[in-house]
Amino acid sequence: MTITDAPSADELRHHMTDRLVRAGHIRSKPWRSAFLSAPRHAFVPDFTIRARGALHRYSQGDPEWLVAAYQDVSLLTQFDQNGTATSSSTQPSLMAEMLEALDVRDGDTVLEIGAGTGYNAALLAHRLGDQHVVTVDIDPELVAAARTRLRSAGYEPMLVAGDGMAGHPERAPYDRLLATCGVPRIPTPWLEQLRPGGVIVANIGFAIVRLEVAADHSAVGRFLPGLATFMTARPTPDSVSATAGSLVQPLLTWTGQTRGITIPAGVDAPGPQFLASMLHPRISDFALADDDGRQIRCLFDPVTESWARITVTGVTSARLDHGGPRDLWAEREPLLSHWRDAGRPGHERYGLTVGLDGGHSLWLDEPDGVSWQLPA
Repeated sequence: MTITDAPSADELRHHMTDRLVRAGHIRSKPWRSAFLSAPRHAFVPDFTIRARGALHRYSQGDPEWLVAAYQDVSLLTQFDQNGTATSSSTQPSLMAEMLEALDVRDGDTVLEIGAGTGYNAALLAHRLGDQHVVTVDIDPELVAAARTRLRSAGYEPMLVAGDGMAGHPERAPYDRLLATCGVPRIPTPWLEQLRPGGVIVANIGFAIVRLEVAADHSAVGRFLPGLATFMTARPTPDSVSATAGSLVQPLLTWTGQTRGITIPAGVDAPGPQFLASMLHPRISDFALADDDGRQIRCLFDPVTESWARITVTGVTSARLDHGGPRDLWAEREPLLSHWRDAGRPGHERYGLTVGLDGGHSLWLDEPDGVSWQLPA
């Protein structure tokens, strides 16, 4: 469709949906109908977009606000006292991919973890009906705002203020579960609250996994194409995130044990970053450069205060400085070496098996093939 000089919300919504269809993110008529109908702008009266290393803020009434609301980008809508984003409206193309991966059928009931702005709940409610959508979020203020905006847009799914990691057993069992927040591991209550044959689509580390629930409530599945991260689920509404900025100076100056190491792969390449996020989902992991331009990879475990500083000195060589009870690099190196020796497979060749006991097993190509038990 043609966009006019002063496009309306309807024009922008149709244009966004057409782009998502042409790009293959929306692949079914029901989800196309949902994106054509649910007004994204109604859920984001104020938001910030991160672009080209800077933050750009938009508010309802600004000349560019409406057009910005329908860009295929994440819209940041809440920040903690450190300036770290704690809620957003997810990039529409990623939302579409995850919704398609749910493979919902008429009559299915979906548990959504992370209400956010309410826009994703609107898409679900349009597709399945209000009575088939339950959304849980830890932040009562977010839930209240999402409920108001959903009602204004004509949707009334069930919204619950509570710990999404515990699910919502009162309405279980569910047919599908969609997590729009990042989790380090799949919580056991999610497995317990899904019917056998149910599907979980969730973000773990740097990837999105699609799991099918078995009769014994274990689950197995593969990672979707494309890497992505969501904001981590918060244990309390007022949780404050630790920022990389607060760790930069300590990790550049701490002294500990030192040794030379061989790097099996570029530590910031997509494959190694995916594997690191699977093995160490709770470890702060970021890159710096020293005064000589050498790359430094910094790792920090907030629980044990173990740390590692990896300074690249050659194509495959580096100096490791580390301290604390855990040797974080020694834990990570075998998985990266296997990835290198296996021909650097893409993350979509990996999958995950989750037991009702909470155990997580990462595997390559097939569930009964080579695998690694992930730490809790």
